[in-house]
Amino acid sequence: MLLPVGTNIKFEMLPPIDKNTVPAVCALVGCLIFSKRAEPNRRTGTTGFGFVVGSLTLTYVLGAFVSSLLNSDPILVGERFLPGTGIYDGVSAIEAAIIAVIPFYLGRKYFSSSSDSVEILRLLVIAGLIYSLLMLFEIRFSPQLHHWLYGFHPTDFQQQIRGESFRPMVFTGHGLVATLFLMTAGAASAAMAKAQYPVWSFPASSANIYLSAVLVLCRSAGAIVYGAISVALIWLASPRMQVRVAVVLVTFSLGYPILRSLNLVPTNFIVDIAQSAGDERGRSLAYRFLNEDLLLDRASQRPFFGWGRYGRNRVYDPETGKDLAVSDGKWIQTFGQFGFLGFISEFGLLSLAVYRAILAVRLCQNRRERIFLGALSLIVGLSVVDLLPNSTLRPWTWFICGALLGRGENCVAARRTISRRPLASSNAI
Repeated sequence: MLLPVGTNIKFEMLPPIDKNTVPAVCALVGCLIFSKRAEPNRRTGTTGFGFVVGSLTLTYVLGAFVSSLLNSDPILVGERFLPGTGIYDGVSAIEAAIIAVIPFYLGRKYFSSSSDSVEILRLLVIAGLIYSLLMLFEIRFSPQLHHWLYGFHPTDFQQQIRGESFRPMVFTGHGLVATLFLMTAGAASAAMAKAQYPVWSFPASSANIYLSAVLVLCRSAGAIVYGAISVALIWLASPRMQVRVAVVLVTFSLGYPILRSLNLVPTNFIVDIAQSAGDERGRSLAYRFLNEDLLLDRASQRPFFGWGRYGRNRVYDPETGKDLAVSDGKWIQTFGQFGFLGFISEFGLLSLAVYRAILAVRLCQNRRERIFLGALSLIVGLSVVDLLPNSTLRPWTWFICGALLGRGENCVAARRTISRRPLASSNAI
């Protein structure tokens, strides 16, 4: 959260060393070292999800390699030349995919107990409180911290202007990422408050009110809506209902490419709703849908494994070679580069924890565990659905998804272990 955006160190045959790879690799090294002293918080036994997780991971890793092999043809569009991809690019794609899922597997293996869920939510709140101070500074004085510390603006400064105020981005690279993280911290504080767990030496309810107020000041409509939904559901709905809402969100996200291809998403209706909140928001959303249509037509030409890297999935002017489309959503980026298999494996891994939580929330031992499981499910569901309009996938997103999956598997495995004990005792007698 403090490293520079868009800066990396590149070695031959290795993925760029940047703010996404550094925490993933460092966390892996740390867990490998300290795991010799402490066993992972996982119960023995299978929950039936292991095969699905392994299959999706294998497809996610090897699919990128196959995509590179199938896109060896160079493309010439006007004055723009796009090289073909090959074995070198395939190996690089495999390495990038492996690094991407490291936080997921660390969360699944080492942060799957009830106490781990508490610590994850508590640390999210603490991180949100600390980061909010920097965000308040940028709300007042404009997003300058990244420029002052690292010497450049990572994104277009104009995108962060909100009337007479500013949308902060601090060191996340974009205001959308910063506000999504703050929304996550706000949801975590609501869960801590409902379970009556303190944060540091003050009530979590105070943190919830404060973080919600800062989120409103950020003036990011999407994050404010997510925050309102998550906090309201955590306070007013049961954990089972929260999991059901999360299931709806991830199921819609997984089916979104098919729904968009069949024109079953009411884009005009959605734009009209956004326009009621302001003409600028309506135009922005309409522009996104227009670009999605262009990129989706391009992706449909190679639907299974995509177009590969080097911008081959994008749409260019046939005469000048000028880039004509903007790919804001993570889903269309993945779908265009690595096809439907790449999309379903990536979004499937991110969503799988929510489906596991359907059974796990019924097997939790007490009310507090159910509250935490429901809150984590909501956080994952909202994070996944946000990948449709935005590209906000970060290592901490992978980590929370993995931790939720590990917690769900742990609950199911624990109940199965208990149910087998009477049978084993009767057989012994």
